[in-house]
Amino acid sequence: MNQKLKVIQGKSWYEDGLNFKCTGCGKCCCGAPGYIWVTDEEIEKISEKLKLTRKEFHMKYLVQVGNRFSIKDLKNNNHSCVFLRDNKCSIYEERPKQCRTYPFWPSIMKSEKNWEEESSACEGIRPYHPKVSIEEIKSKLKS
Repeated sequence: MNQKLKVIQGKSWYEDGLNFKCTGCGKCCCGAPGYIWVTDEEIEKISEKLKLTRKEFHMKYLVQVGNRFSIKDLKNNNHSCVFLRDNKCSIYEERPKQCRTYPFWPSIMKSEKNWEEESSACEGIRPYHPKVSIEEIKSKLKS
């Protein structure tokens, strides 16, 4: 079934699911300057994991952008997240929602073209990886 027919029938282009499996490469945690937005709840959980007060955590790991907070990057050549260690997330179990839902972000899921373009940055987007169901994709998009 082609993409135009799916749209006509009211289905999304990823209705049949998408092939994706996180390989743990860490490439999504570096590469370009950007923001990793965190909520108050996420700040609390990460602070607890690191055994820091919220104030200590804010001073050491966050930057304020307007009225929001983002995890700092290392400002090195590839702008790595401060929590990326040996290509692994050191706060993986408490990582922010933004990290948990990648690559199923609305900007990427907007079109098949965007998904295909993201595959050049993400080795987890490959046809030989297991298929993620439409239900799981939708739940990540709603998160």
